[in-house]
Amino acid sequence: MRLFLFLGAVLAGLGVAVGAFGAHALRASATPEDLATFETGVRYHMYHALALLAVAWAHARLDGAASVTAAGWLFVAGVAVFSGSLYLLVLTGQRWLGAVTPIGGLALLAGWALLAWAALRA
Repeated sequence: MRLFLFLGAVLAGLGVAVGAFGAHALRASATPEDLATFETGVRYHMYHALALLAVAWAHARLDGAASVTAAGWLFVAGVAVFSGSLYLLVLTGQRWLGAVTPIGGLALLAGWALLAWAALRA
């Protein structure tokens, strides 16, 4: 599906930009713990941008399986919630956002489970 190819490419580009921001702009003002938290967000962001490229490939190979489509949307939601909450936690200092992060993690895990299910059913 071209949409997931597009979203994967856009998210990967944003991941590079956000990672560069963290490495350069936050270096002087953030604590080492906050930098590590931000880096975790960037790492998972990039992993799942690449996962969306795999979803686009799988979608074409598996004739648009609904579970592949659902996996793609779960990856998009997971990046937004998991990585987004970590970015906002570091940038705003709102520590309560750490309670939201696991919801994004669950979306990422569910996306991988659905992608595996699609592979088994193919």
